[in-house]
Amino acid sequence: MDIEMIRGIPIEEFLSRLGHEPVRRHGDECWYSSPCREERTPSFHVNTRKGVWHDFGTGHGGDIFTLAGEIAGTDSFMAQARFIAGVYGGTVPGHAGKARVKEGTRTTRRKEASRFEEVVRTPLASDALLGYLKGRGIPAGIARANCEEVRFRLYGKRYFAVGFRNVSGGYELRSRFMKWCLPPKDISVIGGGSLTCNLFEGFIDYLSWMVLGINCGEDHVVLNSVALAERAFPYLDRYGRIRCYLDNDDAGKRTLALLRKRYGDRIDDCSDLYAGCKDLNEYLESNFPPGEKYLLQTVKTRNEYENDYEQERAVRPCVRPDGHDL
Repeated sequence: MDIEMIRGIPIEEFLSRLGHEPVRRHGDECWYSSPCREERTPSFHVNTRKGVWHDFGTGHGGDIFTLAGEIAGTDSFMAQARFIAGVYGGTVPGHAGKARVKEGTRTTRRKEASRFEEVVRTPLASDALLGYLKGRGIPAGIARANCEEVRFRLYGKRYFAVGFRNVSGGYELRSRFMKWCLPPKDISVIGGGSLTCNLFEGFIDYLSWMVLGINCGEDHVVLNSVALAERAFPYLDRYGRIRCYLDNDDAGKRTLALLRKRYGDRIDDCSDLYAGCKDLNEYLESNFPPGEKYLLQTVKTRNEYENDYEQERAVRPCVRPDGHDL
């Protein structure tokens, strides 16, 4: 896949591949809930005729490359191109970046200002962040056991967010107001030597699984984007059983088909558990009142998580395919 092929991909098709569909459409104008942050009122606009996007919540916008950069958390043009190609199962030649037209000084200044700066990672303690996760059904003990607090400067402003680490040292970042990635973007692996792996699209679904206590003693892979499914193959190849908790949408179905093609009957589609809901977290929120979440099976009580989350991190480390801790 070369640069011109990527440039010709409609933005709305690219978003659909990532599991984002327009909330409303009028002619050439499409409105989405932002794929880059949390919001209740759609403020992400795509002009399908011009092939451009604009997020009115942040003031950012551009073409398909800048959109990929916004989602993947990178200013590198080649990284943006590779991310898009990966969504379509292709690659980008190393020399392809030479075809990129030089950008104006205004864009260059914006890129310089968009870098993550003054990044500080600490144990998750913010009442605001713990409150955000509690609102999504995740108690503080499970949140602290699996996430960190990340503070940073971006676009000249200071932010803080829940951080979920990936195998390359980057973080998925979430709060009531944002959905970003501290690069490099990659999958997350929580391993303990099991022959069974649970596969999730996002880490909120993984945390929801922990709350529900659907099973115990298993390994977990979090894609952090369906576009990264193939990156999970070196990890998934070693498992005899892969239980998939993917979203009930077109992107989730495409990802499941991709996995079935490679792993056949080693794949279990577990989406029947949350049929009628978009994902596992929506199922958790819909079926259990806030503050009254219960384990489906007795794996660990919430008090055990509250009092022993450091031990939980120790027994469920992130590991690479060679078995070494990260």
